[in-house]
Amino acid sequence: MGRVIRIEVSPQDIMTSRFAVSRLIDTMHALWLLSGRQEAGVHRSWVERNRPAYERLREDLPALSALVPLFRHGEYNADFIAPPPAGVNVAFEDELAVMRATPLAQAREEITRNLRGGPPPPRDVLAVLDRPDIVDLLADVLRATWQEIVAPGWPRFQAILERDVAHRAGRLAAYGWAAALDDLNPRVRWQADDGPGHIAVRMETGRDDERHRLGGRGLLFVPSVFGAGVGAYLEEAWPYALVYQARGIAAEHLAPRGLTRLIGATRTAILLRLPATTTQLAALLDMSVGGTGDHVAALREAGLITGTRVGRSVLYHRTPLGDALSEGG
Repeated sequence: MGRVIRIEVSPQDIMTSRFAVSRLIDTMHALWLLSGRQEAGVHRSWVERNRPAYERLREDLPALSALVPLFRHGEYNADFIAPPPAGVNVAFEDELAVMRATPLAQAREEITRNLRGGPPPPRDVLAVLDRPDIVDLLADVLRATWQEIVAPGWPRFQAILERDVAHRAGRLAAYGWAAALDDLNPRVRWQADDGPGHIAVRMETGRDDERHRLGGRGLLFVPSVFGAGVGAYLEEAWPYALVYQARGIAAEHLAPRGLTRLIGATRTAILLRLPATTTQLAALLDMSVGGTGDHVAALREAGLITGTRVGRSVLYHRTPLGDALSEGG
């Protein structure tokens, strides 16, 4: 059954909770996929394309082979390897600088806790993990993975993440926490108490239930393109955060039968990727903003989508007719 983590939420926490995108966390999750520690699933073709680059990194950076044993499903994973971002859209190098600033004693304590209860790694791996420059070694691995594998496709990945944030933040503002968390992950639920309530997170493994109080610091919600399941950062050394798989990743690969023949492949792809802005759609589809805008205009004129201005951009959503076509075409 696993254990349940209950995160108590106060009125102040509700005001200070927010969404963020983390390049560093998604880079770490990309390594889970490339190393085989996580099933590739809908990312199979991406993993196959990038496996040669991953193998080159393994040859060039021996610390990569020491990082992989720290990837453990359902168990504690060292937080310093990819700590939660301090802000909403932090640059990769700024995130990495926070990781590099981890005190050696803290890194070693987290590594020891990470390995506890699992099969002991080979001696050469333990020798790397015990080096005094281990934090910088692992940071170099993540930096190389970002530059050579993740960064080239980041505009598309970022559009997926921003689309998730726009959807979920909108539900939070309009309907409250229960609605915002409803489809975040089957193992995450909002439960009302006598006060504001708490978030219940059911983990796959573990022995004892846990209860954490945010204490007014709020919770950071971080969607991930490559991550699976849900993970929690609940250590005092880092911002409290909940990491989850961004919505719609699998659905992007499944066009309803007949819809492409009806409205064309590009317009079908746009319809399945909403809500999104024209700029986000262009990144997702690797098209020009102008060309994407022409297709968006056609879908809008046909009554399949509608737009809502958010700041300087227009966020497009499917209409009930667009939903009907997308779900049952």
